[in-house]
Amino acid sequence: MSGLPPLVTMIGEPWADYGLVDSGHGRKLERYGPHRFIRPEPQAMWAPASAEWSADAEFLPGADEDGGGRWQFDRPVPRDGWTLGWEDVRFNAQPTPFRHLGFFPDMAPVWTWMRGQLLANGAGLAQQPECLNLFGYTGVGTLALSAAGARMVHVDASKKSVDAARGNAALSGLADKPIRWLVEDAGKFTAREVRRGRRYDGIILDPPKWGRGPNGEVWKLEEHLAGMIGDVARLVDAESRFIFLTVYAVRMSALAIGELLAQATAHLGGTVEAGELGVREEARGLVLPTAIFARWSRG
Repeated sequence: MSGLPPLVTMIGEPWADYGLVDSGHGRKLERYGPHRFIRPEPQAMWAPASAEWSADAEFLPGADEDGGGRWQFDRPVPRDGWTLGWEDVRFNAQPTPFRHLGFFPDMAPVWTWMRGQLLANGAGLAQQPECLNLFGYTGVGTLALSAAGARMVHVDASKKSVDAARGNAALSGLADKPIRWLVEDAGKFTAREVRRGRRYDGIILDPPKWGRGPNGEVWKLEEHLAGMIGDVARLVDAESRFIFLTVYAVRMSALAIGELLAQATAHLGGTVEAGELGVREEARGLVLPTAIFARWSRG
């Protein structure tokens, strides 16, 4: 074993357009700009701060714990979405059939950390580093790095998601920035980049538990993650800045994915850390855990 350092917690603080208002009894109340929503949250096992919540809509889960359910609207909400912002990035929020609002707000401290890695050690951005976003979804992470000066390659198997990411780039005034938008299977793309001898300065890896590629390729996290991490580690070198892996909704330990990443990057030197993502609740300041992560950085 590599002997990973103690687990790290990355905590998302409230910002102007997003906040975790309250949580408890298996649910959470969040604000997204002018609207409030209630969503299921199994890790909110405590009692909420308030017994009465007022929201525009609530997601009612189906019987299957792996998905399903529907939104119940109590007040009008723009079905085509509304614009939110994080620092210098703008993006569309809207209720989706997958119980989220089209982006993952707990990733905010990750966006900040990745920007910091690109600027670490006084390197600046004179050489315009290139970063890869695998399973890039609606592109907020891609745009956070693009706005900081990076060239980006954004990969997602869903054309709808990539189209939404392009729309978010336009909202952010970044449509003319050097971003390659690719509708591809992430595993096949990564393996092909390895064969080409490509390298990146930073790689974001945010895989789903299960997914299907544009040509019917099947992704199962427990079966395919190790191989993908091996390929990702071959796309960076000792001069690269970071790899960041997040894992949601699986029975897996941060220590396990940390060790997986540590073994794959042992030849690079640098530092590997693992831990949990969380969001700070506005009502009481407690931290609601949301995901596990592992990260490699040059320094």
